[in-house]
Amino acid sequence: MAAALALFIKLIPLYVTVALGWVAGRYLDASGRHIAGIMLYIVTPSVVFSGVMAAPLSPEVIFLPFLVFGFASVLAIVQLRLARRVLTDGSASIMPLCVGSGNTGYFGVPVALLLFGEEGLALYIVCMLGVTLFESSVGYYLAARGRHDLKESLWRVAKLPSVYAFLAAVALNLSGIGIPDVFMPLFDNLRGAYSILGMMIIGMSISSFRGLVGNLRFTALAFFGKFVAWPLLATAFWWLDSQVLGVYEPAVHKAIFLISITPIAANTVVIATLLDTSPRQAAGTVMLSTLFALVFIPVMVSWAF
Repeated sequence: MAAALALFIKLIPLYVTVALGWVAGRYLDASGRHIAGIMLYIVTPSVVFSGVMAAPLSPEVIFLPFLVFGFASVLAIVQLRLARRVLTDGSASIMPLCVGSGNTGYFGVPVALLLFGEEGLALYIVCMLGVTLFESSVGYYLAARGRHDLKESLWRVAKLPSVYAFLAAVALNLSGIGIPDVFMPLFDNLRGAYSILGMMIIGMSISSFRGLVGNLRFTALAFFGKFVAWPLLATAFWWLDSQVLGVYEPAVHKAIFLISITPIAANTVVIATLLDTSPRQAAGTVMLSTLFALVFIPVMVSWAF
């Protein structure tokens, strides 16, 4: 408990930033939509690019996004089948996004930097891309099943700027080409903007919700998948790889574990709204998961690390 409290204290600046975002959304009529485009097309790809450029690349590290993508996809499909048996209000199709994805960027990157430092953050960002790929392909496809086909889901992935930033960084990194020193302050500033604006977007999102809406069984299933099943899978892989396979170092295990305990991704609400698939239910569940994660993450990190 003492370790969890110590970590919670270290995370206070991040929580204050969330609170500032809430103030901006509640009293200044600020909205995350105003900066979402800048974050998606400029800031996030820059963070991915600089993170991969700083990562110690090897075939095993390059495979990490696909490993995380596979974990998220398996969890999503299993949880979807369970949700279809329990939920009868049409909200089951959004469950894969609630379980498989996570707020690994806006929430996870600042925490990863605090916990792991520069090199550990680079590995975390490589893993994080797997969640982004899942969210925009399998997650979207399962949510839109019957409305959009696999081709459209793959087209969404092809339009992701972060994918091209990842591929460019891998090619340059493996070629021995680094980021020129003159540009390093720029990427440092963009990463700082990512952390500040990302945490404020979370606060703005919270300010726009007014509590839990809809089916409590949906929220319970989403919490079970996100905060129980995902961490259990990450822990099982950690044990298997450290005791038997020996492929990855502990820094990778910790990065995947952190991904597993992040709250439900805010983009879940965006996709649910776009598809008109229980958007209010998704919004309420995302809000609760974000508030829950403020306490859950320090406790889990202090236990696992």
